[in-house]
Amino acid sequence: MTKIRIAVQKSGRLNQDSLKILKDCGISIDNGKDQLKATARNFPLEVLYLRNGDIPQYLRDGIVDIAVLGENVLIEKGRDISIVEKLGFSKCRVSLAVPKSTKYNSVKDFEGKRIATSYPNTVLDYLKSKGVTADLHIINGSVEIAPNIGLADGICDIVSSGSTLFKNNLKEVEVILKSEAVLAVSPKISEECTVILEKLQFRIKSVLQARNNKYILLNAPNDKLDEIISILPGMRSPTVLPLAEEGWSSVHTVLNKDTFWEVIDELKEAGAEGILVCPIEKMVI
Repeated sequence: MTKIRIAVQKSGRLNQDSLKILKDCGISIDNGKDQLKATARNFPLEVLYLRNGDIPQYLRDGIVDIAVLGENVLIEKGRDISIVEKLGFSKCRVSLAVPKSTKYNSVKDFEGKRIATSYPNTVLDYLKSKGVTADLHIINGSVEIAPNIGLADGICDIVSSGSTLFKNNLKEVEVILKSEAVLAVSPKISEECTVILEKLQFRIKSVLQARNNKYILLNAPNDKLDEIISILPGMRSPTVLPLAEEGWSSVHTVLNKDTFWEVIDELKEAGAEGILVCPIEKMVI
């Protein structure tokens, strides 16, 4: 039986989040300690645990069919590889940073300066677009220490919360790009694996929709029903059911988490009561 091969980062936060979304898709993976390859029990899928930076080449060569990795890695090493789904987790920025004591005005301040980075292609493209020339020092890991030991005047690295920069006496001065985990596909994927990918994407979309929405139930007086329904941006139209108490109805709908609290405030002002909020496990549209 044909199985689709998916690459995920072999350790760290991206590894955990990648395996979680597969689990939420109902895929059970037999994964022993320190295994570099594992097979799903209930879906035609094999998982390969690889270094994040190596994954673009594995995709390019057709060793794996699909992969979950950071968009920043594809921008640096795999711009020829297609993204089929943005996954919404492991969000970060690729940024330029300098010592806190450095007076900074604009990206032009990097002219002729030394920049330590693990993302030379990304930095060069950005600086070129700004008309700036700098001397790059390519480092794999512990980039933040470079200014403190006199190796560089600034750095370019991934930033999530900024705590690592703070601990190393650095400040973020330019955001080059924003990144998140993506599902990427090999240019050499077979027709059989493409069919499996479509099934997997269907499950992933259902999980992502569920994560981005909440199910709400509320009680509404019938004389305020039209006003309350006009506030709700549900998938199509809300479900309205009569309550045992005459003159009242129960309204059921779905709200996007990004606008959730604003809509709830409007509903309360319009007369909604007894608002119940429930998580959604899967959302098939």
